Amino acid sequence: MALLRFLDRALFRVISLITQLLMLSAVGAGFYQVVARFILESPADWSEAWTRASLIWTVMLGIALAFRYGAMLSVEVLHGFLKGRNKRWLEHLVMVICVGFLGFMAWIGGQMTYRVRFQTMPSLDIYISWVYVAIPIGTTLAILAVLAYWAEGSHDAVVDETTV
Repeated sequence: MALLRFLDRALFRVISLITQLLMLSAVGAGFYQVVARFILESPADWSEAWTRASLIWTVMLGIALAFRYGAMLSVEVLHGFLKGRNKRWLEHLVMVICVGFLGFMAWIGGQMTYRVRFQTMPSLDIYISWVYVAIPIGTTLAILAVLAYWAEGSHDAVVDETTV
């Protein structure tokens, strides 16, 4: 069990690091695009495509992190009303629905990736399937995250106490 916890923590730390680096690269490429376009008056054709691709990867990896830490799994009202066994049954139901939806997304994402495998992104000179593959990879990691969160047992609902 300790080995599984270590692997779980290590995997999601690596995912977090990759997601942060992708976000940083998107910000850098977007900033470069603004500078190149308005200051240098010579817009770069690659920066917009890279920004879009890295943000897609950031979102798809980010959902795995959100699911792992329970940020997207709570059904607040019902979770608050239920106690004990009924609360755990609700968590089972939510887990089954999430895994089913994410599995469907992974399947569709895999089909989309396969369909565009020969198309290239001219500005980056890479296959566009490298961007599309973020869908099945991200949703598969999210399935693992849902299962890991569920395996930990009953949790209190994640509530954001931020006031506006």
